[in-house]
Amino acid sequence: MSGQQKITSAHRSRLALIYVRQSTLLQTRENTESTTRQYGLADRARELGWPEGGISVIDTDLGVSGRFSGLRAGFQQLVARVCLGEVGAVFGLEVSRLARSSAEFGRLLEFARLTDTLLIDADGVYDLADFNDRLVLGLKSTMSEA
Repeated sequence: MSGQQKITSAHRSRLALIYVRQSTLLQTRENTESTTRQYGLADRARELGWPEGGISVIDTDLGVSGRFSGLRAGFQQLVARVCLGEVGAVFGLEVSRLARSSAEFGRLLEFARLTDTLLIDADGVYDLADFNDRLVLGLKSTMSEA
């Protein structure tokens, strides 16, 4: 099951936010395939029904370590826009890697739940109102810290 049934017109009426980042400048130079795949998430948003004007890319954190969210202006912008209810879905290659700590990720999940914002990655569509989706994302976050 792809999870597409979780995406409603209410989600599509808000932004599809594509978050692009790599931890170091060296990674951005040497691992260009990852960056290309991340920008390609905009195509996935279009496939899932978001209009061209409804897709926004945040890529200001390329080359910035995820260890300290305070240094990541793009991540702060993502969280702010989710909190303001502007975002229908956040796209990432692996959403559990959006934040590097479980505490940060947990806050993002709570904000997404409160604003009915979906998280979408290569593995599926996650609705934070659904217990099973929260459980899966919690496990993915724990595993990404290991």
